[in-house]
Amino acid sequence: MLNKVKEYEKYIVDLRRYFHENPELSGQEFNTKRVVVEELQKLGIEIKEAGNASVIGILKGYKKGKTVALRADMDALPIIEQSGVEFSSKTPGIMHACGHDAHTAMLLGAAKILSEMKEEIPGEIRFFFQEGEETFTGAKKIIEVGGMNGVDACLGMHGMPELKTGYVNIQSGYRMAGCDTIYVKFEGVSGHGSVPHLAKDTIHPACAFVTDLQGIVTKNINAQDPIVISVGKFVGGTKANVVAKYTEIDISMRYFNPQVREIAHEAIRRHAKAIADAYELKAEVRIEESALSLYNDDELSILADDSAAKVFGEGKNKTLPRYMGSEDMPYYFKHAKGVYAFLGYRNEEKEAVYFPHHEKFKIDEDYLKYGTALHVQFALDFLSK
Repeated sequence: MLNKVKEYEKYIVDLRRYFHENPELSGQEFNTKRVVVEELQKLGIEIKEAGNASVIGILKGYKKGKTVALRADMDALPIIEQSGVEFSSKTPGIMHACGHDAHTAMLLGAAKILSEMKEEIPGEIRFFFQEGEETFTGAKKIIEVGGMNGVDACLGMHGMPELKTGYVNIQSGYRMAGCDTIYVKFEGVSGHGSVPHLAKDTIHPACAFVTDLQGIVTKNINAQDPIVISVGKFVGGTKANVVAKYTEIDISMRYFNPQVREIAHEAIRRHAKAIADAYELKAEVRIEESALSLYNDDELSILADDSAAKVFGEGKNKTLPRYMGSEDMPYYFKHAKGVYAFLGYRNEEKEAVYFPHHEKFKIDEDYLKYGTALHVQFALDFLSK
């Protein structure tokens, strides 16, 4: 399959460079969508639109069978590019610093190859070109229009610098963390700073709550289950001599095990209420789900590993630790079993060494053919099994 993909390598690289030059933020990928639609139409692939800028391509094989979904994300980031590549962003302040340009190009390459193999496909392949991964909104848009209806398995992938080009990571179990943003607001009674006993200050109790948070991690959570609770924003008061009526705290929480998530949620609510009661305050806790934890299906991971061996060669699937970063791919996994692969793009000679979201982010474009081939091989292997 890799040799076949090499015939289309220039097509894939050219698309990737075009997308890199013309990045668009989450939910605004209108030009990217236009190009994707045009390419799919050339291939005779059925198109269904979703959300603001998402596209579902539908390719039906020579007979009915199982359905597999392949996914690429398309959005860029609000970063000033300093990569130095000749095809740098033409849009000031916006950059493809996470490699979604590559993901989109690889899936279009896979669609092109598979469309030419239609008479060899015993089932249906859906191509998800998704907006808004960075805001954890795009997967839901695809699902809302029925994109996952009837899907039996799905595959997603992401380039990473821990692996050199030509290597891959596919492991079963938890691979990426879920993420919640938690907003805590303490309300007291304002007053003059000279007589704090006549008011109900919120800053001191809020400080106690922040200090107390890490006790939840150490005393309520099993040490075998990783969890990170970070306070990123703390705002209280209006003036030095005015007792603060309100103090607001924004917390980021990442986890793998959903049970740990529930324990932490309950504990945060409990601790906020207890501290508020102790200081005669009101406490409000609001939890905003950002992304679910990503769990690779055991059986599908074995199949994907076999597919990867056909593309990368034996011994190229390397073990990596779990990532505390988050993805919205798990929303697809709620509707069908799925697997998520990490592909290596590291190449020191090309300065392709930076982790995603870095202003000097680069990829080794040689990795594009591997991702394209893995999409194709996995789809064929799953449908023919």
